[in-house]
Amino acid sequence: MTLIAPTLQMFFTDRLAQQRQASPRTIAAYRDTMRLLLGFVHRTTGRPPSQLDWDDLDAAMISKFLNHLEDERNNSVRTRNVRLTAIRSLFSYAALRHPEHALLIQRVLAIPPKRFDKRVVTYLTPPEIDALIAAPDQTRWEGRRDRALMLLAIQTGLRVSELTSLNCADVTLGVGANVRCEGKGRKQRAVPLTRPVEALLRPWLAERAGAPDQPLFPTRTGRRLSRDAVALRISTHAATAALRCPTLRGKQIHPHVLRHTCAMTLLQAGVDTSVIALWLGHAGVRSTDAYLHADISIKEKALALTTPASARPGRYRPTDKVLAFLESL
Repeated sequence: MTLIAPTLQMFFTDRLAQQRQASPRTIAAYRDTMRLLLGFVHRTTGRPPSQLDWDDLDAAMISKFLNHLEDERNNSVRTRNVRLTAIRSLFSYAALRHPEHALLIQRVLAIPPKRFDKRVVTYLTPPEIDALIAAPDQTRWEGRRDRALMLLAIQTGLRVSELTSLNCADVTLGVGANVRCEGKGRKQRAVPLTRPVEALLRPWLAERAGAPDQPLFPTRTGRRLSRDAVALRISTHAATAALRCPTLRGKQIHPHVLRHTCAMTLLQAGVDTSVIALWLGHAGVRSTDAYLHADISIKEKALALTTPASARPGRYRPTDKVLAFLESL
């Protein structure tokens, strides 16, 4: 019998923290996965996590856990696949330390991710953007903060985690105005700011009056906004904006919709997809394909260039000399 606990601890302290230098967000996501997994196995077997061995985490148990995520916790297929990725990373590390469990580990690694339907991305039109930006109450401190946050998100396309991680020193105003952030894979990038966004951020920074290392968009108590808090604020303002913009009523507005809106705005302006990928911090150009599928105007332009299906192929030729004469008139 080989206990899981020592290998699990080494996986976090040695593999993730030292060898891979994983970001705090990645470590937190893997930690949450292991908490859920060990808690599920504990409830199923009655054995405490510190006493579990690898035979308790065979492929059948992992499959039950993944089904539990979908059926009882109502997690999406995407979330289920993310949890499976964390589990497979642990078992890949365990394969080097426990060759005696090679068959069990191989069976767990063979569990495939589940396929899921890819929906067309949701984004905002210019009237919807105007209604959303106008929704926050500008007489309140939170309203001025939320308006600056949402307009910055729409123009830069930052992820919600990148927005909440911004500090006051990450914004540069004046000549070459831009915002700097650290995205996935510890990739740093700078995104230029338009004049309207710069004009809104300038008074906000003056009102914020924060130190360079303090959050750009804090709570009332000065703490950093959480992802859930940002999502709640955006959904609240979207409900208010829907009162004056009816097209918003059928849309589920969350922080990533603002990122999609930025990408669609750049695409419709004729910006090359490789530039959009760099702008958004994508790992490759293929990640921008979803926006090509969502832009119906591109498909309409392509349709206008095609020959109508009812037209016969070939060039028209008159069947008679007299008709040819009349056609030439």
